[in-house]
Amino acid sequence: MPQPIYLDYNGTTPHDPEVIEAMRPFFETEFGNPSSSHWYGIAPKQAVENARRQVAALLGCTPEELVFTSGGTESNNQVIKSMAGARYAEGTHIITSRIEHPAVLEVCQFMEEHGFSVTYLPVDETGLVDPSDIEAAVTDATVLISIMHANNEVGTIQPIEEIAEIANRHEILFHTDAAQSLGKIPAKVDDLGVGLLSVAGHKLYAPKGVGALYLKSGIEPKIFCHGAGQERGVRAGTENVLEIVGLGKACEIAGRDLAGNNAHMAAMRDRLEAGIQSTLSNVRFNGHRQKRLPNTCSVSFLGLEANRILEEIGLEVAASAGAACHSDRVQISHVLTAMNIPEEWAKGTLRFTTGRMTTEEEIDRALEVIVSAVKRLK
Repeated sequence: MPQPIYLDYNGTTPHDPEVIEAMRPFFETEFGNPSSSHWYGIAPKQAVENARRQVAALLGCTPEELVFTSGGTESNNQVIKSMAGARYAEGTHIITSRIEHPAVLEVCQFMEEHGFSVTYLPVDETGLVDPSDIEAAVTDATVLISIMHANNEVGTIQPIEEIAEIANRHEILFHTDAAQSLGKIPAKVDDLGVGLLSVAGHKLYAPKGVGALYLKSGIEPKIFCHGAGQERGVRAGTENVLEIVGLGKACEIAGRDLAGNNAHMAAMRDRLEAGIQSTLSNVRFNGHRQKRLPNTCSVSFLGLEANRILEEIGLEVAASAGAACHSDRVQISHVLTAMNIPEEWAKGTLRFTTGRMTTEEEIDRALEVIVSAVKRLK
């Protein structure tokens, strides 16, 4: 049996072949510790610094403003715990939104257990945060605003530039989780106006277990991890050279091919959406129709259950559910709940996300499978 068609690129991405080739020497021969002063440490040290330059080029920052981490989750944790925690004496208020990734929401809830208050802003029916709500939520105690660049479930892109203007005017640290946007849309830190930005390697065709955190020059973080002083003394521990090299190469490719990849992913997504819309009734698409990632299709099938659809298509198409239906309850995602999607629609929500490797043939075959499954279930 052939492998299922992969339409879950927001969940994770395969390794780009160029990334694998860039990493190969650090699998095979270049095993040295980049902190070593002898010959074996030279190539790994140079490789780490080259990767730092590659990530910096994608973000439009200086290499010195980057700290390598184990991924987007760690980067988000360090921003909220270390950056907000270090400003405890200045204030104890954090602003975020109701549709953030759990790597932000769960950390904010943790901070509430440790003396902080958190404002969780609503979104409209398209998943957009209203900048005026940010302005209204700011207090003299606000020390951090964290709003994701683009939502992982419905693809809605937030008005980061407008929010940054508010944060900067009030001299509040502003962080954005850019795990889903990098490699899909432009994300230059100066254009966005952010002071902190999280990167997740496995969302842009690099390995799992590596990421980065942008810290604008002048922002002095509290030490994330004590030890031998790697990563500017902020995050100790021997560098994960192999995966850092992979992340660097992935960022180089993302910047080099951004326009072409954006257009291709959007064409594949639009082909999928057009096929669903023209062959099935009682469907709705979620998220902003213009301000959204080029690869993300969140679609609801009225009266159906997402897990039942996935059971029907799972051997042929890989996708994600927006709701989990159990024997006694329906667990709808916090994103769809915040967007006030009616339950009869929300419980039948699937997320299909295209990628660089997606082909027209795959989309057409996936359409046959999806349409057939939905008609059977109806």
